[in-house]
Amino acid sequence: MLFDLQPHLENELVKLVPLKQDDFDILYQVASDPLIWEQHPDRYRYERNIFEKYFDGAIKSGGAFLVLEKNSDEVIGSSRYYDFDNEKKSIAIGYTFLATKYWGTTYNKAMKKLMLDHAFKFVDTVIFHIGAMNIRSQKAIEKLGATKVHEIEINYPGEDERLNFIYEMDKSTWTKIHNRLANEPAK
Repeated sequence: MLFDLQPHLENELVKLVPLKQDDFDILYQVASDPLIWEQHPDRYRYERNIFEKYFDGAIKSGGAFLVLEKNSDEVIGSSRYYDFDNEKKSIAIGYTFLATKYWGTTYNKAMKKLMLDHAFKFVDTVIFHIGAMNIRSQKAIEKLGATKVHEIEINYPGEDERLNFIYEMDKSTWTKIHNRLANEPAK
């Protein structure tokens, strides 16, 4: 069975649809908020020319999503699969951002749950690269059950190297967490 890097995924809160070239303007409307990027290794990603590099990388990855609020179809962010390794049975999830009005809600958890459920049909390990200064994302991924396993300097395309933390989650951990989350009410 082949790993479909861009399936249509949805639950009661969000829809993830394959990111297309035509989505640039609508996604940039969300990404142009400087607050989104203040803890990110590339703090200036809200600038159009810098966001264009991010967006081009997303399109080239073949695994990027446009994230929509399910009831309104409002674009609220993006995420992607990348670095699929069939031999190691692993994939990374990242390059994620959400509009600030969805921070502190269960939307990020709902999105990650969809992506993790799909990924673990094909892999045994999911990896997350998170900037060392991105405390919000570190806390969010730790709440989902991922464990910090390493620190690494990563060279983002067109950017300087930046310290990132590597988090991992294995399939057995996710199965336990998934069962617990299934019993929590959606907010």
